[in-house]
Amino acid sequence: MPDGAAFGFEVLARDPHGRARTARLATPHGTIPTPAFVFCATKAAIKGVTPTQMRDAGTDIILANTYHLMIRPGAERVARFGGLHRFMGWDGPMLTDSGGFQIFSMGHGGVADEIKGRRRPAGESALLRVGEDGAEFRSYADGAKLFLSPEGAIQVQRQLGADLIVVLDECTPYHVDRDYTAQSMALTHRWGDRCLAEFRRGDDGRQALYGIVQGGVYPDLRREAAAYTADRPFFGTALGGSLGSSTDQMRAVVSDCMPYVHPDRPVHLLGIGGVGDILAGVAQGIDTFDCVSPTRVARHGWAVVKGAPNERINLRNARFRDDPGPIDETCGCHTCAGFARGYLHHLIKAEELLAITLVAIHNVFTMNRLMREIRAAIHAGTLDELAGAWLA
Repeated sequence: MPDGAAFGFEVLARDPHGRARTARLATPHGTIPTPAFVFCATKAAIKGVTPTQMRDAGTDIILANTYHLMIRPGAERVARFGGLHRFMGWDGPMLTDSGGFQIFSMGHGGVADEIKGRRRPAGESALLRVGEDGAEFRSYADGAKLFLSPEGAIQVQRQLGADLIVVLDECTPYHVDRDYTAQSMALTHRWGDRCLAEFRRGDDGRQALYGIVQGGVYPDLRREAAAYTADRPFFGTALGGSLGSSTDQMRAVVSDCMPYVHPDRPVHLLGIGGVGDILAGVAQGIDTFDCVSPTRVARHGWAVVKGAPNERINLRNARFRDDPGPIDETCGCHTCAGFARGYLHHLIKAEELLAITLVAIHNVFTMNRLMREIRAAIHAGTLDELAGAWLA
């Protein structure tokens, strides 16, 4: 841990036409220029890409998943290695989520594609009980009963050692009614106070805590939750929970929150990674985003390309079979500098592991390029023009 390091958030410039802003987000492991994208190293690894390759592609910060790591290899084991930074060989800023999303969405069947090889009968919920004390659930690794309290979520994240950590919340799906959503939000707030108390008991200056804005798709609940986080001494604000069933609804939910969050704290939008959604979020004042999307779509042959229809191209398509050009002629990544679309098409069809790495490196570089261009556009007051260039 660098000596004398501290947390801070300093706004540098604001878009004259809206809420967008650039800032410096300081952590003990480095300073992040925002708006920024946070790449998901769910199980303490970016799929197909090494930490050095992530750095070479311009990455400033990554995220690891508390839920998965408390199951395997266990937070205690990670702590014995000196924390996640040493465990996985990443020396930059890190964020961990609380695990709440995975725990509660399992109860609603929403993260089947996130949990590989789970050993429970189809249709059986892994979420066993939710109460004032916390949540009881089954491990997808061996079926063992596990329990996570608000205090436990902070303790586990302390053992993992990320710079930025998040309170435990109950994550409800979008289809639950307003009464349940209100009760769930109130529970999340009580848990948030307990997380904050536990965090302050053991605070040694090495971590900073984000509160979460819940409230589902209900504007009044979102405003109440935003006011709750603003009223507590959290370092940052995360917008979580259900953001609706459509892009328009998600953007409306974010719009409902932003006038009421604390104006001088970093704001993170959980689980959003589309180019259009990022541009829309930035315009509403979001500082950081995270999503598995860039590396996930790479594993299926999709490359994110500036100005492409639907934000990406499918390198599996036969039209790329004899294409000698790079994925994107305007891209400066390692993949575009040395490999043709036709070669990448071959690797994908041959199921070579190198395909995953090369396309993922391009997608990581492209997302970081997007964020760099967004920051420059905010300074120049040209965010709308940039959005037009990126979105077909």
